[in-house]
Amino acid sequence: MNKFVKYGLVGLGVVVILGAIVVFLKQNSKPKQLFKTETVEKKDITNKVIVTGKVIPEDEIEIKPQISGIIEKVYLEEGAKVKAGELIAVIKVVPNEQSVYQARGRVNNAKVALTNAETDYKRNKTLFDKGVVSAQDFQNIQLAFDQAKLELQNAQNDYQIILKGSAGGSSSANTNIRATVNGTILEIPVEEGDQVIQSNNFNDGTTIATIADMGKMIFEGEVDEAEVGKLHVGMPLEISLGALEESKFDAKLKFIAPKGVEEEGAVQFKIEGDLVVTDSMNIRAGYSANASIVLDEKKDVMSIKEALLQFDKDTEQPYVEVETGENQYERKDVELGISDGIDVEIVSGLSEGDKIKVWNKLEKKSTDN
Repeated sequence: MNKFVKYGLVGLGVVVILGAIVVFLKQNSKPKQLFKTETVEKKDITNKVIVTGKVIPEDEIEIKPQISGIIEKVYLEEGAKVKAGELIAVIKVVPNEQSVYQARGRVNNAKVALTNAETDYKRNKTLFDKGVVSAQDFQNIQLAFDQAKLELQNAQNDYQIILKGSAGGSSSANTNIRATVNGTILEIPVEEGDQVIQSNNFNDGTTIATIADMGKMIFEGEVDEAEVGKLHVGMPLEISLGALEESKFDAKLKFIAPKGVEEEGAVQFKIEGDLVVTDSMNIRAGYSANASIVLDEKKDVMSIKEALLQFDKDTEQPYVEVETGENQYERKDVELGISDGIDVEIVSGLSEGDKIKVWNKLEKKSTDN
């Protein structure tokens, strides 16, 4: 009896070992990895460039004083809507002491010269009436008398301008700062008591206020040199504002800078587009914005994910691997069309429904950190 048990146990052990070997062989005969695939399908592909920039008024007018002085009163605030001619601020004239002294001295000299010319004129007028002085000599004396009167008048006007800001004695013409256009006051960079200087050939002058028409806005942005060659004036833009996320605005490209500016190693070209703004929209100057510019668009074309493409090491031509059986793939060269950075058009080389090997699988990030 012990003999039969012994042989039975040995036989059972052999069967178990053989079974384990069979299972091991079957497991190792399976492919190590089955790649995922994606199907060639038809899609709409839009190739567009996104330009970052800001929305600003088309024209900003700076109001500058016609005379130097101190801001006596500011009547309006930033954001106020104004019409041309409306009073913004008043300047108090503070004359330079040296200039006043020189102007007063010029007036006194002109008075002395006029008194002398008048005396000479009266004396020679009597002689001319008696026929002693010729007409030519008397005309020269009369001319000198008239010039002396004009010189005194000019000296007095200059003195009044320096002293009060106006030749007529009323300084309102120069000291009243008024809006020159209709619009909205964007900025008043001065306060009451600030000293301001007039605009002249040597100085731009102090800006009292900046006015702009908020109904005429433009988008201003910068485009990389790699994209600027694809743009042309008149292209449609779709503007989205960071402050108004749900609103989209239409615009047309109206300007492309002929010269680029290098910024951090890349050459950028400024572009501008007219923005269509409705009266119901409250758009503020300086809003950050993005402009979407469609460079090319195709409807219902065969496409695949751009990440599925591989490139030949020698020819650098694109190709994909098409599934022909279980874990079996065949290389096929493809001709590409437009791309939006995610999907790419397949012009030739594939058919709709082909299953493309996903060769560049991404590894999951570790969650231990």
